[in-house]
Amino acid sequence: MPGRSKTVVDTFDIVSPRADALMESLRATGYSLPDAIADLIDNSITADARNVRLNFHWAGSDSWVSIEDDGRGMSESRLVEAMRMGSTSPLEERAPADLGRYGLGMKTASISQARSVTVASKTTRDSATAVRRWDLDYLAESKDWRLLRSATERGLGLLTHLDEVRHGTLVIWERLDRLVGSAKATDARSRRHFLDAVRIVEQHVAMVFHRFMTGSRAVAFWINEQRIDPWDPFLTQNAATQQLPKERLGPAGSSIKVEPYVLPHHSRFKTPDEHAAAGGPAGWNAQQGFYVYRNRRLLLPGDWLGLGYRKEEHYKLARILIDLPNSLDHEWDIDVRKSKARPPLALRDELKRIARVTRERAVTVYRHRGKTISRTNLSGPVFVWNRKIKNKRVSYVVNREHPVVRETLRNKANDGPSISRLLRLVEEYIPIQQIWIDAAEGDENQSQPFESAASREIVELIQLLYRAYRSSGLTHQDALDRLKATEGFGDRFELVDQALLELKQNGAS
Repeated sequence: MPGRSKTVVDTFDIVSPRADALMESLRATGYSLPDAIADLIDNSITADARNVRLNFHWAGSDSWVSIEDDGRGMSESRLVEAMRMGSTSPLEERAPADLGRYGLGMKTASISQARSVTVASKTTRDSATAVRRWDLDYLAESKDWRLLRSATERGLGLLTHLDEVRHGTLVIWERLDRLVGSAKATDARSRRHFLDAVRIVEQHVAMVFHRFMTGSRAVAFWINEQRIDPWDPFLTQNAATQQLPKERLGPAGSSIKVEPYVLPHHSRFKTPDEHAAAGGPAGWNAQQGFYVYRNRRLLLPGDWLGLGYRKEEHYKLARILIDLPNSLDHEWDIDVRKSKARPPLALRDELKRIARVTRERAVTVYRHRGKTISRTNLSGPVFVWNRKIKNKRVSYVVNREHPVVRETLRNKANDGPSISRLLRLVEEYIPIQQIWIDAAEGDENQSQPFESAASREIVELIQLLYRAYRSSGLTHQDALDRLKATEGFGDRFELVDQALLELKQNGAS
């Protein structure tokens, strides 16, 4: 019949990925060992675990890692589905507390570190333990998606750990080719590398999950039977920490929370060790910036989010918390490893504003070191040093109105103890951090010695130095050579000549 549409029946082929090739390719998704461990812990928290136990056992190439929790556990059918690559779509709606997204995390995280991954789980004390295992070497032989139903011989021994809990899940990593390779158990260097990796994992877990480690429903984390203490990036228990006003960003009713913090100056810490610990796993400079959380789980620790700010020494006290719901993963470009986040364009200006205010407050705390230097010339006698700017060139001068300085200047006797006290005061309060900031920011040129001094003042200083040199036993020529080598007025030969001529005329030369 004319005009009637014709139904087209598509023909197609089913093209399944080759199991061994895809699994080997997925190993290159970029997981670090700490990121991989954190991804597995996400599953434990989503399953309402109250205890998460990490075990690292060194035995050379036979080393193994296990992650055990007392969460809800999985039935056999649920476990099989959980072991499927892409078990859920990122487009599916998730429970608000779900820390997953792509249905890949546990599998890709595990195979990124191990060639044999066993998962065992049970849902009640009396239920049978369900066991499944991906073995990459077996996949290479079979060329098929064969999920094994048994643990390795070593894994069978570890499954007894589940007998001690009513319900829970155990993940076992074996053949850790990325971590230990073919190292022998007697290889001391490889063993140190292994133990260093354990230490880094502990620091990472303490940071990423610190908000789960406190409160009424706290989760306990253990590593080789030692409990992990939380690391709070914002030092909320330190009385010297400054919390700036909280904000909510986005449309009305948005659940994006932003909390800026300025951490204490190092002088407010009781010990150097306490200060070093507060710096975090990567150190003070690296840990500055935004901390992006999703459902209380830290995704990105210390980053300025591409907003045009650099990590610099004098901004290291600025840390800003951002709390996201898991419904905004796409807008914030959350990746499968949950280690990247980028704010949507609509929020960048607001975040940049918050960052600027926080950084300004942080540099003020950093600069003043307990209020020893003023940014401007204050008339009060509080600061030992004043910062001056003339013709866009910065200099630092001793505050003549400081009580100690003023009293010494008024003391006509100029006794030794008074001078010593003055020198001690000046030495203790040299504005090192302010000078460093000015040099780093590059917004001001440093003035040269005596650049703005009057010629008469310089002549008198030259005469004072000349007399001191001669009194110490130097000849006239040696004293003259030293004067001409002195920074600030050594190249102003006319003033040197004038000073010496006046001394000669007065009979002092």
